[in-house]
Order: sequence, then structure tokens, then C-alpha cells
Amino acid sequence: MADIVASCAAASCRTLQMPAADCLDSLKIDPVMSPTENVVATTRHQAPAYGEMPEIFIMDRPQMTYQTIQTTPFDDQKPGTSGLRKQVGVFQGEHYLENFVQSIFDTQEALRGGTLVVGGDGRFYNRQAIQVILRMAAANGVARCLVGRGGILSTPATSCVIRKYQTQGGIILSASHNPGGPNGDFGIKFNTASGGPAPEKVTEAIFERTKEITEYKTIDSEDIDLDTLECFTLEGMHVEIIDSVADYAELMAEQFDFDAIRELIAGDFHMSFDAMHAVTGPYAREILENRLGAPSGTVMNGIPLEDFGGGHPDPNLAHAKELVAKTLGDNGLDFAAASDGDGDRNMILGKNIFVTPSDSLAILAANATVFPAYKDGIPGVARSMPTSQAADRVAEKLGIECFETPTGWKFFGNLLDAGRIAFCGEESFGTGSNHVREKDGLWAVLAWLNLLAVRRESVAEIVTGHWAEFGRNYYSRHDYEGVDKAGADTLMNELRGSLDDLPGHELGGLKVSYADDFSYTDPIDESVSYNQGIRIGFEGGSRVVFRLSGTGTVGATLRVYIEAFEPDPAKQQSETQEALAELIGIAGEIAHIVKFTGRMEPDVIT
Repeated sequence: MADIVASCAAASCRTLQMPAADCLDSLKIDPVMSPTENVVATTRHQAPAYGEMPEIFIMDRPQMTYQTIQTTPFDDQKPGTSGLRKQVGVFQGEHYLENFVQSIFDTQEALRGGTLVVGGDGRFYNRQAIQVILRMAAANGVARCLVGRGGILSTPATSCVIRKYQTQGGIILSASHNPGGPNGDFGIKFNTASGGPAPEKVTEAIFERTKEITEYKTIDSEDIDLDTLECFTLEGMHVEIIDSVADYAELMAEQFDFDAIRELIAGDFHMSFDAMHAVTGPYAREILENRLGAPSGTVMNGIPLEDFGGGHPDPNLAHAKELVAKTLGDNGLDFAAASDGDGDRNMILGKNIFVTPSDSLAILAANATVFPAYKDGIPGVARSMPTSQAADRVAEKLGIECFETPTGWKFFGNLLDAGRIAFCGEESFGTGSNHVREKDGLWAVLAWLNLLAVRRESVAEIVTGHWAEFGRNYYSRHDYEGVDKAGADTLMNELRGSLDDLPGHELGGLKVSYADDFSYTDPIDESVSYNQGIRIGFEGGSRVVFRLSGTGTVGATLRVYIEAFEPDPAKQQSETQEALAELIGIAGEIAHIVKFTGRMEPDVIT
């Protein structure tokens, strides 16, 4: 109990502007009563006006006892590349959420007596799931929970809070860029004490536990008020409702030159940020409008909604058409950006130009010394295997390390912790650095604003200048969504069976230099990940990659990545799909995409 009280004094009193002594005196916990007998007198701390002493009152709760609920395993709770994602109705099924949460508590012993961060992207079922998790946390011996106000915590902000307060981990409720609402998707994942997604050895342990679970623990209690900054005690567990934005905003001010960005925005500069009615809205309004002086309304769709306003919170050219339109023509915006459901993805746009995530990573790495946090340079950069090789060329010129990892941010964690890299990114609109252990949409947006403020060039000038220096990697991803899983599996298996015969052969006039099913040996812990995607590379640097996505919830999603390198500046202004037309044809023919998917064309092209 002393640890709980001390943590209240250290963290909650700062947030609530309460003197530590008052906070300590107001915790009405009887240390003599056993957990099953303790009648919880919950102390609720209202945030006072500045300079005023808080009004403290006690709200008695009915007697609560631990409950052990019998259950049976589900056979589909294996986490994907970023946690467990299913349709909302699946999570609402009896025991489904509880089984997975109990499996986290059963395998993560550090949480017993430790601190857990809980939050999500605000999608449908977020609030209800948080109440379930809090009751189960109390029953499983967690000492303290930090919960974002309104149940809101972006994924990068959760990582920030875990690291800042040195907690034992966090539970994030999100299905990222997947649609929300009662008929949409939901998700849950566990982040470790590093602030990053659980590595495979942790997710495997959780999955193994889900296959044998027979009971879970909870308590019988009323819901906790998630909307006011306050403290509760819940069966001896301390619960703090924290400001969702403050800690993250402070961290961003340490990363970037806010004075330079303010000066840029105050000038003849026009921008917009689309929060897509998802979690990033409150963060973007506080940082872009309140702290950096962007005009009110710069943040569009800034109120988080349970169904994301009926939209698809995926920041790409297909799902952010309104924003894209604002950048087109002579009067287009100078800069525009968007983020996704849980705030870890980003799309960057300039006047009449879209910056691919692969190019964005490479450009930021090439200009790292512009940012105050990296004024002395970066030790290395990493990209997921399907991401274009643009960052490799930057690393080679800078003389720094470059790593190619499987898809999934968790694979960057060891490299970041070991200090081998500082910047990392994925083609799926994810960019980040060592400031947290998650990809971070708003971080990338602020990085671009900082770059524009220092370089005093347009987005297009920066991008084309980068191509002229390093060469252009024409790049596109074709997604075939919700295809028959059996057909998709057959496609991948037949491709694997042909790999040994491909090197040395010509396909459409291009000579194959290598063909493999990518595997990765982590240079830090030497763990090995197999079957991470099929690569077919050609002489000259072009390649096609085939991979089944682990983020969908219905059927299978086949992703085909097409890349061609062009070193000649005179040939770097072609339209992307035209420049890649030959490779697109090769990819379709060699994988028999129409035959196995039944699709004549992809559902989404980015």
C-alpha cells in the first residue's frame, strides 16, 4: 500500500494540482481488512481551479468480492502483427475479452503489484472493455492503473506514459485503421515495460495460455467515471484518470523546434490535418492549434467518434479524399497530413504531391540533424521488409546501419533499445523514432513541419531534391481485401514452391537475381522469424513482394508490393502506376492473382 500512496503523490497530484499530503490523507483504505472483506470507500478528487484547494469527498461503494468465473478456451485468440483483432460482436461474446485479458495477467507476472496503463482509440466498445479490464486488474493484484480520460490514449501516447512513469506495461484497445462502430472491428494488445508492442515470445506465451484457460478473476463493482481527472481506489487498486494529451505534448516539444514551426505557421503557410474522427484529434488540436498557433479549424474531423463518423480511419489516398482534394491545384494547401484510428500512422501531402511512407522515412533520416533531438545525427535506420529500399540508400551515404525487419513494429524494439537505430518505418504509413516504442503519426507530421520550417522549401522541392541526390524508388502497394483465405493460402504456397527455380530466369524482360521467403534473425536476441513474405528481386534493384496481412478480421488480405529504382533525374517524374506497369503485370502473372482471388484488380492502391 505504501507504494500505491507514493505513486499517487508522485503522479496524480501533479495532474490534479493537489498537494501530496491532501492526496495521501484522502485515500480511505483499511489495510487490516482482507481483500474479500474490504468495503471500498472510493475517494474522488475533483480537479480544482488553479490556486484553490480541492474539494474532497468520499463516495461509498457496495461491498465487493473477488469472483472466479469458469470458462473454456477459444481457438482463435492468436495475436497478429499488432495484437488480437476481431469484429466487435466477437469481443462482446461471453468470456471472449475476459479470456484474453486473464491470459495477459497469467503470463505477465510483473503486473502483480505493478502499474498498468489502459486506454484506447475511442472506438465502439472501448469504454465497456476498459471497465472489464479494471475489474480484472483489481482481482489479479495490479496495484495501480493509469487510464486516459474518456478512455482515450493514442498508441504512441500510451508508449510515452509507460516509459515516462516506468510502468510494468499497458493494454491498448484498438483495431488501428480498421473501421469502427457496432458492426466494425475491435482489438486489444499488450505493450511491455519498454513501451513497445509485446515481442513474439510474449505474444506466444499469451496465446498458449488462451488455449488452456479454465477460469478468470474479476470483481463485482460499479463502473468508474472515466471522464473526470480523479483518483479512485478499487478493491485496494489505485486508479488514476490522467490527462490523455499533456505528457505526449511535452515530449513533442522536446523533440522539435516549436519556435521555428510557430514562425512557419504564422507566415504565408496554409495547412490542414485530418484526424478522421479518431484518437489523434485532441492531440492535434492541443499541439497544432493551441501550442503552435495554427488557425482554429486546421484540425478537421477532430472529435473522436465511436464509429469514426462512418468513415474508414486509414490515412491513405483512398480514404482521405477530402483532404487530398485540398492539396490539388494552384491554390492547394502547402501541407496536409492525416492520422489513423489509434494515432500511430500518418499520411504526408504537399501541394500537388503525395509523399510515400517509404520516401518519408528516407527523407527524414537524410535530414535528421535538423531536429533538435537528433542534432548530432542518428546511429541507424530500420524499415520493414516490404517498405521500399529508399532508406537503404540514405544509410549507405551517411555511413550508418540499416536493418530490414519483418512487418510489425515490435521487430524494431530490440534495435531501438540497443541504440542501433533511431528512426524506423513501414510502408503501411508508419514512421517513428526512439522517443517512444511505437510508430507515431503526429511525430511524423511535426517532423515534416520542422523540416519545412528550416529548409524553407516546399514539400515537392524537398522530395524531388531527395530523388535527384539518392535516386527515386517508384513504389506502390496493391491490396486485395477480404479474399477467400483458402485461395490466398494456395497462392502463397504455390509461389513458395516456385522460388528455387526463379533466380537467373527472365520475367517480362527482367532478370531475377533472387527469390526467397523472407526470414529474419534479430541481431540483438538472435530470435528467428520465418515466412515473413515472398520476395522476388530483379537486377537493377526492382522487386515485387507478396504477403498476407495480419491486420484484417474478415477473409484474407493479399498485399502486393511493387518497386522499381530509377537513378536518372530525367526519368523521375513519371506517374507511379505507369512507371511500374511492367512489374505489376509480372506480379499478377507469376502469382496467378486473378485465378486464386477472383479479383481482376486490387481494392486499394497506395
